[in-house]
Amino acid sequence: MMFATQRGVTESKSVTIYLRPENAQGEYVNFLNVLRTMRVKLPFSIGQIGKAFRNEITPGNFIFRTIEFEQMEYQNFCKKGDDEQLYEYFKRYGMEFFEFLGLSSEHLQYHDHAKLAHYAKSACDIEYLFPFGWGEINGTHNRTDFDLRRHQEYSGKNLTYFDEETKEKFIPYIIESTYGVGRILLALLFEAYDEEIINENDTRQVLRLKPFLAPIKVNVLPLVKKRHTEKAVAVYSMLKSHFMTSYDDAGNIGKRYRRADAIGTPFAVTIDDNTLESNVVTLRDRNTMEQISLSIDSLVEYIRKAVAF
Repeated sequence: MMFATQRGVTESKSVTIYLRPENAQGEYVNFLNVLRTMRVKLPFSIGQIGKAFRNEITPGNFIFRTIEFEQMEYQNFCKKGDDEQLYEYFKRYGMEFFEFLGLSSEHLQYHDHAKLAHYAKSACDIEYLFPFGWGEINGTHNRTDFDLRRHQEYSGKNLTYFDEETKEKFIPYIIESTYGVGRILLALLFEAYDEEIINENDTRQVLRLKPFLAPIKVNVLPLVKKRHTEKAVAVYSMLKSHFMTSYDDAGNIGKRYRRADAIGTPFAVTIDDNTLESNVVTLRDRNTMEQISLSIDSLVEYIRKAVAF
């Protein structure tokens, strides 16, 4: 499944190279550099995010399976004997992380591997229930000392760790926990998307993302374009220095609410005659569609608390 390509100035002088099928080996190669420069003690982790490539025969299911994809991961180096405890910790951590993002526990499950890779002591996936079935979004593996031992064997570099307390030298075990960024994004979109029936003549599309995940936090709307634009632009200018903010004056107010709901914007601020007279705006909540009156002076702090994680 490795992705082969050609590298060279001319075709006749080109050589076959392979794009990396995973990120992890880069962290293993840099293990010694991190150990020396950061002066860390076991256990410690190296985290990274980056591109990986697979020669997938059948990419599909939206962005679930692609040839080029983004991974983020922890490689956790530890002493043999501490490995199983660390492995269980990262299994729990992954599940708690997904629930924190807003994925329902009913749509998540552990899948322990019955058949292990030759280097693995333990392996488990966290799967999400997509419309096309259960699919992996995280994998946690106890890779033992296989990777560093093999790098040491073929590079000739000493990759042993010296424990100052016990005076032991050994090659650390590795607990790997890796996350597919595109797959998590896809899961969040499926989880958040809803078609809500307002009444028999009205249905709205709404993306119920957690407020801290929503790309745009607030939408500013002049109720009547001719009368309320100047004040709406002033409020927009104030808010955009604190949050990702959009401005919409096209169409009636109901359609503007619906457009913002569909892209997951948590709040809408409407500027009307009351704003001109008493400096009070109408703040609408995306999820409940409830509206409250709020002074402009307290608007930033209210939204800041609501979108914080």
